[in-house]
Amino acid sequence: MACNATELLPLLGGSANANAAASYLCDKFTTVTYAVDTTFLLFSTYLVFAMQLGFAMLCAGSVRAKSSMNIMLINVLDAAAGSISYYLFGFAFAFGSPSNPFIGRHNFALSNVPSESTDYSFFLYQWAFAIAAAGITSGSIAERTKFVAYLIYSSFLTGFVYPVVVHWFWSDDGWASPFNSDKLLFGTGAIDFAGSGVVHMVGGIAGLWGAYIEGPRIGRFDGSGRAVVLRGHSASLVVLGTFLLWFGWYGFNPGSFLSIVSAYNGGYYGQWSAIARTAVTTTLAGSTSALTTLFGKRLLAGHWNVTDVCNGLLGGFAAITAGCSVVEPWAAIICGFVAAWVLIGFNKLAEKVKYDDPLEAAQLHAGCGAWGLIFTGLFATEKFIKEVYGEDRTHYGLFLGGGGKLLAAQVVQIIVVFGWVTALMVPLFLTLKNLGLLRISAKDEMEGMDITKHGGFAYIYHDEDDPSQTPNFPMKRVGPTYTTPDNNRSGV
Repeated sequence: MACNATELLPLLGGSANANAAASYLCDKFTTVTYAVDTTFLLFSTYLVFAMQLGFAMLCAGSVRAKSSMNIMLINVLDAAAGSISYYLFGFAFAFGSPSNPFIGRHNFALSNVPSESTDYSFFLYQWAFAIAAAGITSGSIAERTKFVAYLIYSSFLTGFVYPVVVHWFWSDDGWASPFNSDKLLFGTGAIDFAGSGVVHMVGGIAGLWGAYIEGPRIGRFDGSGRAVVLRGHSASLVVLGTFLLWFGWYGFNPGSFLSIVSAYNGGYYGQWSAIARTAVTTTLAGSTSALTTLFGKRLLAGHWNVTDVCNGLLGGFAAITAGCSVVEPWAAIICGFVAAWVLIGFNKLAEKVKYDDPLEAAQLHAGCGAWGLIFTGLFATEKFIKEVYGEDRTHYGLFLGGGGKLLAAQVVQIIVVFGWVTALMVPLFLTLKNLGLLRISAKDEMEGMDITKHGGFAYIYHDEDDPSQTPNFPMKRVGPTYTTPDNNRSGV
């Protein structure tokens, strides 16, 4: 919404002070607009940050009890280490402008912030996204990775690998960004509104290579190569984490509009409506994927599994994240349905190639994220693309008559994201492995990192089947004493 003093002048009666009054009102309106938009963005930031708690609970519930303290500490440090690296370098590489199409080169350590183009709230929102990408990777390599390796890869991912991808697809200067009005890829740019590729594929592919280079956990596959299920210790934590992630996704997707005070055609319809529609498409995609996974896994495995349903739900969210703002609600249902089968298919493939990911993070985030980019190239609507990206846009979903250029741009994004993350993370993980800094010893893995590396278990519990944990002075349960009636006594 723009305030024009010239338009206000006739409404003020043309008095001698009308021009000053009109300028004054416009200044006040602009100030209020900034305040409302900033409040909306900060609230969305807090929702996205709450996803870190969701990741922590999901990860803790998905691993065995003997490694739960380790994975929760890692989630804390993903946020803490990511804060420093993103502050010093990441934000500048992502959004430092003016810059070249490959990488940003200004605003290191938030120099020259705030300014007319950016504010602290924007930095904080983007930081929350960066640590989310690192959190995805930590799930893939859980239960067998040295602590120092987590710190190294997390700082590198949030400080350089992820920000460069952000610059390509979200910065005004990026070579494939839909916001780069000068040089649009195929005349459209790649549409990845909230990060199916930028966030989920980056984190998922990094986790894919980390888990592959480390190898599976001890006992994940038996001597004949058959998969052995190593169940997480708490379905309750998995469900809690899933609901927290669901809650946070309403900041992740709708919040990516960055502002809310913007009218499209006047009256009741404006950006606030698009934000609400984005929340609806997000909800429908995740819900459809959860239900499809529920019945799909019932047919394949013969039982109802709450953990599988939770992962299916998150897979639907990861997929709809790219096109959540530019598709109709009915299309989101299609997105979620296919995402469930993408996840199920990649999980089957992982077992075939003996790939071990305790949280199915690579399959879920990279696989479903790639599907989300393709889905956007097929189902993005012309009306919504014009509202979100500008009236000059002529390319939209292939299945809706918009031609194939948008889909081509989406495929290019999948290829370059996979190539970029692979080119940087594979050498990093191989270097850590060769230096002996990547995987813990077999003894530590069998005993659990909580007791060998963190000084004790996350829970105080006693395993009755483990003689080593039998107390020196076992205590007997005390209860009421019952006597057996004497049926031979008279009167009984």
